[in-house]
Amino acid sequence: MKPIILGIFAAFFFAFTFVLNHAMELSGGSWIWSASLRYIFMVPFLLIIVVARRNLRPLLKAMKEQPKTWLLWSFIGFGLFYAPLCFASAYSPGWLIAATWQITLISGMLLGPLFLETIQTKIGIVQTQGKIPLKGLSLSFIILLGIILIQLEQASTLSVSTLILGIIPVVVASFAYPLGNRKMMDVCQNRLDAYQRVLGMTLASLPFWLLLSIYGLFTVGVPSKEQTIQSVLVAVTSGVIATVLFFHATDLVRGNMQKLGAVEATQSMEVLFTLLGEVIFLSIALPSNLSCVGIVVVVFGMVLHSFASHSKKDTKAISITH
Repeated sequence: MKPIILGIFAAFFFAFTFVLNHAMELSGGSWIWSASLRYIFMVPFLLIIVVARRNLRPLLKAMKEQPKTWLLWSFIGFGLFYAPLCFASAYSPGWLIAATWQITLISGMLLGPLFLETIQTKIGIVQTQGKIPLKGLSLSFIILLGIILIQLEQASTLSVSTLILGIIPVVVASFAYPLGNRKMMDVCQNRLDAYQRVLGMTLASLPFWLLLSIYGLFTVGVPSKEQTIQSVLVAVTSGVIATVLFFHATDLVRGNMQKLGAVEATQSMEVLFTLLGEVIFLSIALPSNLSCVGIVVVVFGMVLHSFASHSKKDTKAISITH
């Protein structure tokens, strides 16, 4: 139950991303700075935490051993995750992006065959090829149904091009985030804690964010003071607090695809938290009845996932990448 609770708290702090990114877009800020400033500002906060815990040297040693691996999966897990999400915020409200983002649950399950599972059984350690958890996938389609209901309402008011620009980047991000996270779990092999892993991936993704920032300087100019402050808030709430909570939750169920899917399913709560935040702080109109039904279906699917994850006997599993 602890991983589920941590996942829900992570969802609450992740919701700040969608609310503040939408606020930055409404005030004229560019998605380029919304994306790059978050990770740039995350570095000092994470450095303070990791140094205070006296864990910086083991992290740097691990990164030095496999620099290309860290650069690749950090770019995928952070760069190809957050840049598309910020780009989509220019075309859709935060709650709609948060709802569409829940497709990451299905994306994560489809990634199962890319990993091997080492399971501790009564007869010893057994290594098996990772599989797509069909039961979990069937429950995930309940969440997908909710997303479709929400998008149907938007389809009647938005152009096709706007819908595509608001949806396709989110789908790309939905595969990139769990893939990068799981691959880095395998690379770290329990040698690093969640704080170290988040800091390491942030440092390894900095080349991408710095290049994006340079592009932003030549295309949209420097960010405003308001956007800079909001980016700091996103860095602390979503970048540090939410990411560490979520990574810790996934570490607790590392390799158990059923429970990993349940932890990832808790992120559907972002929809409710984001909607509530936008109504309170941005004074947006409440979604239509059809969209509200869709939101309820999404959350219901998450609850079913949580129950399903505890219906089976616990097994100790460790995921190993090909």
